[in-house]
Amino acid sequence: MSKKRVFVAGHKGMVGSSLCRQLSGDESVELVLRDRHELNLKDQQAVKDFFADQAIDEVYLAAAKVGGIHANNTYPADFIMDNMAIQLNVIGQAFAAGVSRLLFLGSSCIYPKHTEQPIREEQLLTGELEPTNEQYALAKIAGIKMCEAYVRQHGADFRSVMPTNLYGPGDNYHPENSHVVPGMIRRFHEAVQAESEEVVIWGTGKPRREFLHVDDMAAASIHVMNLSREAYDSVTTERCSHINVGTGIDCSIRELAEEIASIYNFKGKLVFDTKKPDGTMRKQLDVTRIHSLGWQHGIKLREGLKVACDWYDKVGSTL
Repeated sequence: MSKKRVFVAGHKGMVGSSLCRQLSGDESVELVLRDRHELNLKDQQAVKDFFADQAIDEVYLAAAKVGGIHANNTYPADFIMDNMAIQLNVIGQAFAAGVSRLLFLGSSCIYPKHTEQPIREEQLLTGELEPTNEQYALAKIAGIKMCEAYVRQHGADFRSVMPTNLYGPGDNYHPENSHVVPGMIRRFHEAVQAESEEVVIWGTGKPRREFLHVDDMAAASIHVMNLSREAYDSVTTERCSHINVGTGIDCSIRELAEEIASIYNFKGKLVFDTKKPDGTMRKQLDVTRIHSLGWQHGIKLREGLKVACDWYDKVGSTL
């Protein structure tokens, strides 16, 4: 029996590497991988040639330019241009090459800044976006709509999943351009090493966020990819075809900081820098759709944070 040839775009990123770890255990799958030096996803001709040559059956589109509030505020043009280019090329050329199924990985920042909680998929495009990551969000919205357009016009089997805030091994731990969990892990790690008396946390600590371990996200993506088309269509609509992926549980930034401090046994003071932006005050996803399809997260927050802290202590801090 021939294997499915599966291209994981962005396989060296946090989500992509987790997808590869899990897919590599499936004997029916042959992974096809290219790093950015072998295949520039922003180069249309290169992507076209790749798909024409490789006979890909399925695509996980996990490649993206990502970052936290600082990065999104500082490089807005890069965030919209790079992500739009990647999506246009991969989605368009996958269809042109006859790829049978594609899964696009988005982000929960696609939803309005002020909207009903928990956020249902139908709330997309019902209000203004959070200004600090507007360009990234617009690119991700465009990716969803590209997939929907290919389904409507051509009958393609292109699907979209929208994860909540992700964390775990392989995350970006840059001191300024990282997301909240890896940024905190780095600060607490360094504080313990330096025997510091305090750790500074951006913002007031009041915003509430939902966090999902990357291995749960990869498992959910594979679950959605492997669903029959009938099952996928049973919970989506033609103009609202994406599926939220999360835990359905949130916590405050202060609570998150206290949890990481506890893991590191940090006894110092938490200082909240209220001059830094909070972003959206609450962002929790409604995960009814994916629960109805038979998937739920399996990694509890403290368990996942402990794994992420251990990984950074052993590997991340040396990068």
